[in-house]
Amino acid sequence: MKINYRLTLILLFLLSWISNFYGQETAMKDKKSPSQPEIGITEHLNSFIPSGIKVIGVNNDTNDLKQLINKPTILNLVYYRCPGICSPVMNSIAEVAEKMEMTAGKDYQIITISFDSREGYDLAAAKRKNYFSHFEKPIDSMAWRFYVSDSIDILKLTQAIGFNFKRTGNDYLHPGAIFILSPAGKITRYHNGTAYQPFEVKLSLIEASKGLAMPTINRVLAYCYSYDPEGQRYVLNVTKVSGTLILFFGLVLLLVLLMKPRHNIVTKSKEE
Repeated sequence: MKINYRLTLILLFLLSWISNFYGQETAMKDKKSPSQPEIGITEHLNSFIPSGIKVIGVNNDTNDLKQLINKPTILNLVYYRCPGICSPVMNSIAEVAEKMEMTAGKDYQIITISFDSREGYDLAAAKRKNYFSHFEKPIDSMAWRFYVSDSIDILKLTQAIGFNFKRTGNDYLHPGAIFILSPAGKITRYHNGTAYQPFEVKLSLIEASKGLAMPTINRVLAYCYSYDPEGQRYVLNVTKVSGTLILFFGLVLLLVLLMKPRHNIVTKSKEE
């Protein structure tokens, strides 16, 4: 009877905690206004970049984005005047391109597009010149291309790829990420955050060359961390992590208590 009583208390505690935890999650979701877009990444693996999205290059030339993707591609969305995480994202891309055992322009390409329709191709050209000047080894002029676009085409692209952002004054609240595309324009991998490992990016580009879409490697990190739109950074979600640990250890304790009576029965039978 003591065992059953203790088990009942533990089960009631776990059920109470789960109900409270998910109740808070639901309440937080309910508080979000439907008119406010979610800020972050919604993965659309195996989806394709639609045709007809026009982008403008550094020479004021207009191109169809789908036609530009003819090899494994690292795509990233920024705005060139960004005072926050856009520069760290592009710095990390440049670092990966320098360290990775693949040749940009030959084995893969990089495409950067501004999601701020107010920015012109002159800003794209200035940003391109800035980053090309930092490469220690020569890089093909077509290896990393910079573009701008209009609001309609930007919306088509961001919706297709699952990039959710919100304008606040003259700036934007947005996540940091790069997207890996196959030569056919299929979304095969997401790398979230502002820092990327050369090995992981190389592996995802090889997979993309074969058209293989793979789940995000840092899904666990995405669960443990939440995007802070005000600070424009990822922060540890203490509630989720601590709640998961409590649930885990509670279940372990429950299993121990369930196994304990069996152990006693086996011991008594041996003594008889």
